[in-house]
Amino acid sequence: MALSTDAMMVLFYDFDGDTADHDDWHSTQHFLERLLVPGFMRATRWVATTGTPRYLVTYEVGDTDVGTSAPYLARLNDPTPWTIEMMPRFRGMIRGFCKIVASYGLGLGATALTLRFTPPTDHLVAKLAESVLAEIAALPGVVSVLMLRPVAPPPMTREQSLRGADTPMPWLVLVTAHGPAPLEAVEIRYFDKARLRDLGASDDLVLSRYAMAHTAVAADAKRAQAHMSGL
Repeated sequence: MALSTDAMMVLFYDFDGDTADHDDWHSTQHFLERLLVPGFMRATRWVATTGTPRYLVTYEVGDTDVGTSAPYLARLNDPTPWTIEMMPRFRGMIRGFCKIVASYGLGLGATALTLRFTPPTDHLVAKLAESVLAEIAALPGVVSVLMLRPVAPPPMTREQSLRGADTPMPWLVLVTAHGPAPLEAVEIRYFDKARLRDLGASDDLVLSRYAMAHTAVAADAKRAQAHMSGL
């Protein structure tokens, strides 16, 4: 099992203007808010090294139904002044809750390779899950390999309305590794677009690589909240 849960919320997006503004808000307020919502277990922000968009954010959650839970929707429908300032600067948001349908490895590496795709048939999903992903996971330097299936998008909230409607999350393969070299090898050997098309993939494949910028777990958020309350 690569992660602590079988479900994840994933976001891809760009940001207009100084990204230091985003990173300050995201690390000091947004992560804290999300990790204090019951069901959110770990939050990780990644920054693109090749490909787009700039940001990948992953939240490990207890289950996908956290997306329609009362505490989560209450949080999104009551954004803070800082969040209200940030949301209109988001660009091209792709967001969704996903089930993890294949998982290999242990934890997360410091670098990530993402493959976004829409499977035209079950053949591609089965082929990836049964053979390709297991082979990738066995390569030196690879830490974990996940395949994620999107579920129905969560309802519109006030926070989302500030940035505009999100594009639904497609299927996703997420490979993490110790560094960039193993991911480059994976991309060349396994994620060549011609090879994936031979397996049944459509032409809407999107590959990007990321480096981890910040990660935290729910226990970190509770300690931070207790510390702030004691000041």
